[in-house]
Amino acid sequence: MRPLPVADDVRIRDELMAGSEECLGEVYDRYSPAVYGLALQMTRDRGAAEDITQEVFVDLWQRPERFDPHRAPLGGWLSMIARRRGIDWVRRRRTQASVIVAAAGGEPEHRVEDAVLTSTTNRQVRRAVADLPATHRQAVMLAYYDGLTYREVALALNIPEGTAKWRLRNALHRIGEQLTAEGIHQD
Repeated sequence: MRPLPVADDVRIRDELMAGSEECLGEVYDRYSPAVYGLALQMTRDRGAAEDITQEVFVDLWQRPERFDPHRAPLGGWLSMIARRRGIDWVRRRRTQASVIVAAAGGEPEHRVEDAVLTSTTNRQVRRAVADLPATHRQAVMLAYYDGLTYREVALALNIPEGTAKWRLRNALHRIGEQLTAEGIHQD
């Protein structure tokens, strides 16, 4: 059962769809501190948090139809977008750091071995995820590939939060069993 939308969220979406800059200002004033705080907590970088906050509200302005007040409240939806952008920023930063470390030196043969092992492991994990039942695979994709929380997975799949947690736990157990059977052991 979906929650009833907050009337104010419905009004805001309608006004944004009509191009109301005043409404965008109202939304920004109300929600930007929370969005900025979340982005700052994730990135630990003020500039990145400011950029993410700006991107979230520009995205809302350019595509207000993506917000559905029947699926989630506006504050939660904006936080989810900020969280995803924060995760993307952190991943990009990690990748950049890895490239810098790899370029700085180390023994080339070890880098090649590590890359081959990582590639093989990634392929086995992708296959284990693909072998999951569709309901479990959806939950895993949302949680681990899109970075959603249990609650956000439950909302996205329109299931109770407890069911989302169970599906994720069960999926991880199945993946672990399959990887162990294939000779991959957790260190």
